[in-house]
Amino acid sequence: MTEANHAAMARAVIDEYVAACQVGDVTRLRAIFHNHALLSGYMMGSYLMGPPTPFFDAVENLSEQYRQNPDTYQAEISSVEVSGPVASVTLKEVGFMGMNFTNFFHLARVDDKWLIISKTFNPDS
Repeated sequence: MTEANHAAMARAVIDEYVAACQVGDVTRLRAIFHNHALLSGYMMGSYLMGPPTPFFDAVENLSEQYRQNPDTYQAEISSVEVSGPVASVTLKEVGFMGMNFTNFFHLARVDDKWLIISKTFNPDS
């Protein structure tokens, strides 16, 4: 398989992340994160680092108003880099839970499946 194919597969994982976030589907999110994934970043001026469980909980508890208006959330992949079985994807989000974020995802191909192994995030002003 070519590097372009792997880049498309890594992009598809982040597209699935966006689709799951739009509707608050934690089951879909869990399916694309590695069991030992790590999230880190800043929220309200504090640095956070740990498993994605608090993120999953926040998505699961999205308000009904947010779920009924998924168009308030927009996201765009600004870069995809692949090196063999690993990839890096940058995603810009607007209106996710009322905030804008820049996310840096790292993915790995594990048993022929691309999974998110880490997400580093920062809210944009």
